[in-house]
Amino acid sequence: MQGEQQVYHLKVDASGRIVLPAEARQRLHIAEGDTVIVVDDALGLHIKTREKALAEAQAYFSKLAPANVSLSKEILKDRRSESERD
Repeated sequence: MQGEQQVYHLKVDASGRIVLPAEARQRLHIAEGDTVIVVDDALGLHIKTREKALAEAQAYFSKLAPANVSLSKEILKDRRSESERD
């Protein structure tokens, strides 16, 4: 379904709630009790799973680091250096 989009017409109840259609919940693997993230930006509201939001954040930050550098190793190196100075 990459590149395709599905449009849903949802009603908002008196408490401001909407019900996600079963088809969308199944496709996105959203189960009862799961947490979703709602992003409000210039293009509108976007509902994302936590996994999708995490993957997007990881992709964004991975572009900021040089390809041959492990940021976790750099952080550990800095921490060790700090502890040796103390």
